[in-house]
Amino acid sequence: MITGRRSLLAAPALLLPSMALAQSNAALARVEAYFNGLTTLRARFLQTAFNGASAEGTAWIWRPSRMRFEYDPPEPTLLVAADRQFFHWDGELRQATVVPLESTPLGVLLRSPLRLSGDVTVAGVERSGGFLRVTVFRTGHPAEGRIQLALEEEPMLLRQWVVVDGQNRATRVTLNQIQIGLRFDPFLFAFNDPRFREALEQGR
Repeated sequence: MITGRRSLLAAPALLLPSMALAQSNAALARVEAYFNGLTTLRARFLQTAFNGASAEGTAWIWRPSRMRFEYDPPEPTLLVAADRQFFHWDGELRQATVVPLESTPLGVLLRSPLRLSGDVTVAGVERSGGFLRVTVFRTGHPAEGRIQLALEEEPMLLRQWVVVDGQNRATRVTLNQIQIGLRFDPFLFAFNDPRFREALEQGR
């Protein structure tokens, strides 16, 4: 079990150096266009918690509103976003948690259309090393968490995000082996509590 993995769902307080206003606005417009043009993405991910603990797995993103993070054994965790809810299965505790998708930092990635204004506040924009990093949180709800998106600029591609909690603990998720435009089975984003399946099998 990875200590700190819940930071994937909540966190905040990261301010980044500002770019010139015109450059910043142009950069944000590119980020919006990228996400609004993105349909599906599959990638391997490496998650690193604030205490250095790490885990790998496979991520599926199907905009809008669907996402799945399947961790490799022995990490007993599954995260599924669908139907405006975020399901978190902790296999070690054998416990399922459900929260509204919009109350999590990752909910920003699944909005359609994604707009980095209004009820989303941009806390920082930075360009360096061929990457564009944008930190955002839900306006009026900073305690729900902030997420820093790191996108490769040429061509634009989501490569990483970092969620930082109220105690300044960061959880970093880095994507690799990225594939876009694939067709996914909708059943992949259905959450079936393993306890129900086990109960059915035991009743046979």
